[in-house]
Amino acid sequence: MEELKIGLHIHTSYSDGTGSIECVSRSALIAGLDVIIITDHNLWVQDIENYLQKGRRKLLILSGEEVHDNTLSDEKNHLLIFGQDRELSPFANDPQRLIDQVKSSGGLSFLAHPIEDKLQRFGEKEFSWKDWQVRGYSGIELWNYMSEFKTRSQTVPKALLHALIPHFMAVAPLNEALRLWDNLLLSQTNPVIAIGGVDAHGLQKHLGPIRITLYPYEFLFKTVTTHLLTNNKLTGSINEDKRMVYGALTQGHAFIAYDLISPASGFRFSVYNKEGQFWMGDRVQANGGLTFQIRLPRKAHARLLKDGKVIKEHFDREVLTHITSEPGIYRSEVYLNYLGKERGWIFSNPIYAI
Repeated sequence: MEELKIGLHIHTSYSDGTGSIECVSRSALIAGLDVIIITDHNLWVQDIENYLQKGRRKLLILSGEEVHDNTLSDEKNHLLIFGQDRELSPFANDPQRLIDQVKSSGGLSFLAHPIEDKLQRFGEKEFSWKDWQVRGYSGIELWNYMSEFKTRSQTVPKALLHALIPHFMAVAPLNEALRLWDNLLLSQTNPVIAIGGVDAHGLQKHLGPIRITLYPYEFLFKTVTTHLLTNNKLTGSINEDKRMVYGALTQGHAFIAYDLISPASGFRFSVYNKEGQFWMGDRVQANGGLTFQIRLPRKAHARLLKDGKVIKEHFDREVLTHITSEPGIYRSEVYLNYLGKERGWIFSNPIYAI
């Protein structure tokens, strides 16, 4: 089993980001990513899919889109789209039709920053998802790094601290987002895949004659990432690698990691039964018994959850094992102490025991 580290939710100078495709790609390669998916606002940028290579390091650059209805005053309902075969922003005014069009184009759709707070003191709106009647989307953006900035930075001192020393900002996905995800998993018949994104823009601010970049691309690409489990490493064939990346996402063979506090590569959440070993995103038969295992790259605080409730947790260990025969939706969370606070490190997609 191979592992790819992906940077998601990225804006460039094609929309409201400041970095060119070349700048963003170089930053991603330096930060150690394997794949990035560019998602400019209401724009599917064609002819940018390629590889960037330096020495043995290779980066796959893919093109997606973030679509929303910019004719509305509140501009809610942002949808991240990956793997489509055409421009889909013309369907922005009807979220359900947009999701249906994504499916018909062979793409994946994720509700972007589904829960977000205003940062009113600085004139920043919130862009939460509001249309909860929709169905058929692939999943949600469980952890959006720059959305979290709004929640954690409600006072001027906090905003200054987080802008100037960003290592202190992120704690974990918002509790409301985690509760939302568990409710969606329990209420919908289809899987709801969780991803993590940075919402990178390369924000530039002027302090008199001095220009500074808040949350540069390279820094953000070292923070919240989505790790995919795949059968192979990148092959160098764009079509083959795209199928592999989007296939792993479709299956939910993925976990979200806050790699800034410690590299998360090597994490595994799996289950064994009489038919063999299964991974995040898989469905397994519970009859006959199940052995769940959380395996960590280092000692940490690990939790196993069933149907949104913690059923077992270990502190300062590398392995958590749980034997059961109960059906349910099982997922895992891992926390680490960093800069004086316990922070979220890893959030896995679920295993469905039926």
